[in-house]
Amino acid sequence: MATHRTPTRPLLDSAARATARRPLRRALRRPVAAAPAPALALDAQLCFALYSASLAMTKRYRPLLDALGLTYPQYLVMLALWEHDGSSVSSLGERLFLDSGTLTPLLKRLQAAGLLTRERATDDERRVVVTLTPAGRTLRRRALGIPAALAEAATCSSGELATLTATLQQLRAALHHDTEVSAAA
Repeated sequence: MATHRTPTRPLLDSAARATARRPLRRALRRPVAAAPAPALALDAQLCFALYSASLAMTKRYRPLLDALGLTYPQYLVMLALWEHDGSSVSSLGERLFLDSGTLTPLLKRLQAAGLLTRERATDDERRVVVTLTPAGRTLRRRALGIPAALAEAATCSSGELATLTATLQQLRAALHHDTEVSAAA
């Protein structure tokens, strides 16, 4: 039978614990000298730069996509299908980093607009295949000018945009990989 051992050091009473916490409380209340680029300054945050740039980019897309009758997320789905028509819902979700709860309503709206069809695969009824309709393929021709219009609005050279895109893809891959490794642990 296991015996309970008495600790060799006496436990701190409540007054001693409160005294031990005082230096920490004082340190937390003490203002920290401002650094040239404070660690918590909003404009110093990569996440905020990405978020605000994404909002600005989406805002620029809106009038161009309104002319096509698409929202920005629907446009992303169409881009993926213009690259790989006949994709499964699961492969589209992986490609777009969307879960099925987000992707399925997008696909339903695009299907209702007559731009795509969703059908169960004949070899595996669990798999749903998404295929562009003639109207969905025709829409691609109307969308061809969108990337150039956005590049012009960005006032960057094509080389700068290509470098930025490659850098963001590397960042996404690194962060996505870290997320997968953390989830597996």
